[in-house]
Amino acid sequence: MNILNDHRRSLVLGIILALLLTFGIGGTHFNQAGLARWFHIVAGVFWIGLLYYFNVAQTPALADAAADKGGPGGAGISKYVAPRALFWFRWGAVATWLGGAWLLGASFLSAFTFGGMADPGGHTAYYLRTIGTGAWLGTIMLFNVWVLIWPNQKKILGMVAATDAEKAQARKVAGLASRVNFVLSIPMLMCMAGASHGLPFLGH
Repeated sequence: MNILNDHRRSLVLGIILALLLTFGIGGTHFNQAGLARWFHIVAGVFWIGLLYYFNVAQTPALADAAADKGGPGGAGISKYVAPRALFWFRWGAVATWLGGAWLLGASFLSAFTFGGMADPGGHTAYYLRTIGTGAWLGTIMLFNVWVLIWPNQKKILGMVAATDAEKAQARKVAGLASRVNFVLSIPMLMCMAGASHGLPFLGH
């Protein structure tokens, strides 16, 4: 069997390759912060990548399909693509948040209070304000995924019984929450990168 024919095996292969390269480049010294950062980034790419797919590709495509009376419609996307994408989307959100908490470690509370609590990690006030803002934005986005988007998507996709009126309302709520996350993701990513590499237009 060709391992590249299965996405799960390909994912495992990529992880193994990354670990081999790590040992080849940097030796065998274990760096927990580096592992946490890598996990956080990979999970975040899954989550945010799918968020962008939903907002700039799938949602507009389904709207076009609904408006095209002579076309094939969007049933194939709704039946086969959306449930699978939503699985990776919602669990990618959880993995990203947990990876971020792991990466913050002892500075978790300091970050979420923007430096208002003593920071055992010894980070600067700038870092704590910046990473804390990103962490709060990510937490709001995680809430939206599990409390607003996923429960309503289950109604839209027929996984939970719902009337036509309830499905219409579910589309509005899920769509708005997804669009809010799309907007929040941009400053969130800026803060995550800016905590260590500097915010745009600032000298940190």
